[in-house]
Amino acid sequence: MQDHWEHYEHGADIGVRGYGRSKAQAFEQAALALTAVITDPQAVAALETVQISCEAPDDELLLADWLNALVYEMAVRRLLFGQFHVELDGTRLTAQARGEPASVPRHHPAVEVKGATYTTLRVAPVDGGWLAQTVVDV
Repeated sequence: MQDHWEHYEHGADIGVRGYGRSKAQAFEQAALALTAVITDPQAVAALETVQISCEAPDDELLLADWLNALVYEMAVRRLLFGQFHVELDGTRLTAQARGEPASVPRHHPAVEVKGATYTTLRVAPVDGGWLAQTVVDV
């Protein structure tokens, strides 16, 4: 399995789905899909690094917490992130998100993500790798 992300339709909101060879890589790809709702992740320079950690009772809630932590950091710091490194230790996540200050003329933001929901929330092994998905409220 090759690491990748995709979007899927879900009413007025947008589904984000990450696939990875490991669960941590699936979480990274889901974060890239989150950024891609707003702008092209490849257009975001890795100028600043933000440390993020969260813990939840299970993988699904951890994914939602991870994506909501990213939405929070983007809003508070006015940053967009284009690179992620996630480490998982049971139900604890530690990560680095790398990005740059958001610029309307440079990034052409499409929408504002309000947060990750529990709709279609799923973290599971698939086809020799991992899937991490949920719907984000826009």
